[in-house]
Amino acid sequence: MTFLDTANLTTQTKAARVLIVDDDPAMQRMIVGYLTEHNIRASAVGGRQGMMHSLAVREPDLMILDLHLGEDDGLDILRELRAKSVLPVILITGSRREEIDRVLGLELGADDYVTKPFGLRELLARVRATLRRRSMDRLSPAKQREAIFRFAGWSFDQRQRELISPAGETIVLTKGEYALLSAFVQAPKRTLSREHLLQATRVHEDVFDRSIDVQILRLRRKLEDDPRAPYFIRTERGIGYRFDVTVDVA
Repeated sequence: MTFLDTANLTTQTKAARVLIVDDDPAMQRMIVGYLTEHNIRASAVGGRQGMMHSLAVREPDLMILDLHLGEDDGLDILRELRAKSVLPVILITGSRREEIDRVLGLELGADDYVTKPFGLRELLARVRATLRRRSMDRLSPAKQREAIFRFAGWSFDQRQRELISPAGETIVLTKGEYALLSAFVQAPKRTLSREHLLQATRVHEDVFDRSIDVQILRLRRKLEDDPRAPYFIRTERGIGYRFDVTVDVA
């Protein structure tokens, strides 16, 4: 198992911890060295086994995950991680032509991505931006972070990230669907622009703009009796979408 750790190279106890999951030792050394130079405690492992061991010892503040790991599949690792953790993840993807990997990775819950070949300054900027967003989430009012929203027999527990149907069934949400529903329930009966929803779901700017419509469709399939005649999420043509029901906050 390949493992590099530079946590002891910094005296800043509050420095962010970043775990790199990449099976290329040269890439490991390059990223670990650069992040360490910029006051980030970085460590690297070569695949799923090393990642699981590292997470069991201590969860980092952010993970950088290469989608191409030899025997391990990065998307499978991301899917497994998202089933039990909201740890921020930045993906490293291959050719710019591999758009499907980037889109699927974001839909599975990745926060951002860089495409090879990438500059270390760009990676550092994305790491810092993702860490800032996480800090802002933690500083959000407790009422918003831990609220339970009820509408038309449904219950949406933000803290537990659970959506319960009127029949008592737990509906699994992707990270994007969770963020989208959170934006809607916090502003019921208000028309939200597609730009607002794109920012709320943190879809990367390079992903085609229609991706928000795909997420709307998928959320409708989980909420609506008939997604083609939506009751909850109404389309305001040329403007955006409106969550058109009364929402109670517990």
